[in-house]
Amino acid sequence: MPVIAFASPKGGAGKSTSAMLLATTLAARGAMTAIIDADPNHPISRWAGRAGQVDRLAVLLTDTEEQLLDTIERSARKFPFIVIDLEGTASATVGVAMSRADLVIIPTQGSDLDAVEAVKAIKFIRLNERKFGRQIAFSIVFTRTSPAIRPRTLAAIEAELAEQGIPMFGTQIHERDAYRAMFSFGGTVDKLDASKVSNIASARTNARAFTQEVVAKLDGLAVHTRAVA
Repeated sequence: MPVIAFASPKGGAGKSTSAMLLATTLAARGAMTAIIDADPNHPISRWAGRAGQVDRLAVLLTDTEEQLLDTIERSARKFPFIVIDLEGTASATVGVAMSRADLVIIPTQGSDLDAVEAVKAIKFIRLNERKFGRQIAFSIVFTRTSPAIRPRTLAAIEAELAEQGIPMFGTQIHERDAYRAMFSFGGTVDKLDASKVSNIASARTNARAFTQEVVAKLDGLAVHTRAVA
């Protein structure tokens, strides 16, 4: 029962989008999944209100640290995968969620400003490792990148993070109209209308590649995961 938490101290980093892509793709591929909406702005819950029922996916809303802990514990008895969309700040609630996570994913855009914020998130993880007395696995995922162009700035940031030994996903979450459309109209990348939204096939491929890499990382951490076909 892996718990995957998405955390970023900077708004607009693609945290909720990345969390939703992972949760909906896991569910679409047959894994019962819970996504916990712990962001005070509740973007996932608003999306769920537009999307209607998504098979094998439960959207669970929490507003307090106690609710979040209770929801994680209850979900652990029912769901093979738990995804948490955390608030965009370094709070006690975020720290507690990190302490329960098998993997913390830090979404960041490919700019120096975003890289600085990602490093802040890593420092907060290190602080909570000391506080809770356990190692917390984490990895950065670059978001809103171009599938066709790799800017020098992004390449330089990747090289610098690699030199520091900071883990990063090989898959990046690309800038896609389909991802914005999910929040605007509801539904998932598998259910969007191709006549109204561009490049849905590419968005699906991107989401599946990211999901597969997350599952592979969890397997590498010796966390039991249900096979995702």
